[in-house]
Parts: sequence; C-alpha cells; structure tokens
Amino acid sequence: MNPRGIAVVASMTALAAVLAVLLLLPAASAPAAAADGDAITVRSLTKDGRILVSFTLNAGLPDEMRDAIRGGLPASITYEVALRRGTLLWFDRTLARAIVITSVRFDNLTRQHQLSRTIDGRGEEPRVTEDEEAVRAWLTDFKQLPLFPTASLEPNAEYYLRVGARTRPRVNRFLFWPWEQDAATGYHRFTFVQ
Repeated sequence: MNPRGIAVVASMTALAAVLAVLLLLPAASAPAAAADGDAITVRSLTKDGRILVSFTLNAGLPDEMRDAIRGGLPASITYEVALRRGTLLWFDRTLARAIVITSVRFDNLTRQHQLSRTIDGRGEEPRVTEDEEAVRAWLTDFKQLPLFPTASLEPNAEYYLRVGARTRPRVNRFLFWPWEQDAATGYHRFTFVQ
C-alpha cells in the first residue's frame, strides 16, 4: 500500500475511534441502576423542603481499620454525597455536594472510644462509648441526614444521589497510586415529586 493509502486508513481508524467514544459517553456518565452489589446502600426521602439522605456501608468496617482503631490510631471515613442530574449528551451535572466525616479514636487507658462527626464542616456533639457495635454504627450507618434543599429541583424530574467513601488510614490501596479514589460507592435514583 502506498503512503497516501496508509494515511487514509489511519485517519479513518482515528475517526471511528472518536465516534465510538462519543457514542459511549452518555452511557459512561450515567450510573448503573442501584445493584445488590453496591458497596454503599443509599436511600432518600423528601420532607419539609429538604432531601433526607440515609446510607450504609454494607461491608462494615474493614479489618485493617478495626486493627488501627484498637491500636489507638485515629481513624475516619469521609463520605462525599453528591446530588446529580443525568444529561443525554455530556457528563452528568452535580447540583450539590455534602461532605460527612466520621472519626473515632480509642483511648487505651480508659478503654473508651471518642466519636466525632462533621457535616460540611459543622461539628456535632462528640460522644464517648465503650461499645464496639456503637462505633461500627457511628462510622458506617447514617439515617435521614438533611443534606440538600429541594428549592432548586424541578418537579417530576429524575435525579440521583452518589455516595463515595474514603477511609483514613487508607485500606486496600496501591502503594504508589497517586490519585485519590473512593474505596466504596453507592447510587440511588429518585424522581422529585413536589
């Protein structure tokens, strides 16, 4: 084949690759329907002009994190909750975002866990407990947090919540992986009815 023919074939191959990517973009940007395999179960309720978000880390606390807590190291899980709306031709739009950080520190002398939680930088009253089950629930189970107002939502429109979780100390990470990724994620689709 002559050089001109090779150039034509190469440009047609590149064009086909670009078209394939453009066709797959809408499918890649929308989350799959909430599956039983989601690492985080997410639910929502609309009440009094707010979206109340509930979510649970299904696997509970990883063993490495439990060991770190028992060793007296401070441990935390940061949850990023995003309210999104899907689009057909581009990436989904993030309408609002909330950060929920739960922390625990075990005091080896008093044998008590010191628990704290912040939602978008506002701290709740710290708690102290000796019960390991209460610690697990504090770090992994959240009920009806009033995270987002409904004032800017369109009635009868489809939205979804995405919850991602990151642990500190890091659990099951590649040693030299430079990008921060969520260790677990979950999705919940809903239609806003006013």
